[in-house]
Amino acid sequence: MKTDSLSQQGPALKIEEFFQGKVYAWGIFEDRFGNLRRQFQVEIDGDWNGERLILDERFLYGDGERDQRIWTITPTGAGQYEGQADDIIGTAQGVSDGNQLNWRYRMDLKVGDGSWRVTFDDWMYLQPGNVLVNKAEVRKWGVQLGVVTLFFIHADQLKQAPFSL
Repeated sequence: MKTDSLSQQGPALKIEEFFQGKVYAWGIFEDRFGNLRRQFQVEIDGDWNGERLILDERFLYGDGERDQRIWTITPTGAGQYEGQADDIIGTAQGVSDGNQLNWRYRMDLKVGDGSWRVTFDDWMYLQPGNVLVNKAEVRKWGVQLGVVTLFFIHADQLKQAPFSL
């Protein structure tokens, strides 16, 4: 997890601050050939108590499928984070520098009636205007399956809720 000088080109990202309260996200999943496979929305309720961040994420996919993930994220040092959720294998690791966060984890991803054990390598970038852009490579056995792209914005930056999950 290596950050670079480009991390200074936006406002500082502190996930415990960014995800406090309600946040909305829109995302897509493209396979390794660039074909759009899924679109989705996420409604996130974040609670930072000074020691740990709880993220309650509710997903709605374009095909009507719904899902939920509840993260518990703990700062472990300057710009360092660990996280856990029910479908995460072991502990997620995060490193933050400037406006970026690299978040890596393994998870059991639901696919049809089963699941695949995959790895995620997320890169999040906080942009001016308090918009968070996330690009994640999804891999299985070291082979890229595809890329997830998400955009996050705070509820209080919107005139009205864009959706409710």
